[in-house]
Amino acid sequence: MSTRNPERFHVSSAVVLTSPAKANGVLAALSEIPNVEVHAADRGKIIIVIEGRSSGEMGATLAAISGLPDVMAANMVFEHAENLEEGLINGHRPDAA
Repeated sequence: MSTRNPERFHVSSAVVLTSPAKANGVLAALSEIPNVEVHAADRGKIIIVIEGRSSGEMGATLAAISGLPDVMAANMVFEHAENLEEGLINGHRPDAA
């Protein structure tokens, strides 16, 4: 039995809330954060995806987002993690498009 911890890939979605008048500034700030991608924004509600190597890294990123000027709330909605080695054939997932 191996005691080696496999590398893991984490992805989560979150909702960031701001006032509609401040949304453009928050969107600009989010675009500067590594491993964060904005997927939708409407009337101060911003849907993001965060990627990282651990739950702690994800939490730290979300905490940093919560501390941005004009952010009223940042709440994780979903998190998924899997071993990077799981299901790989020649370095690629067979179910990936």
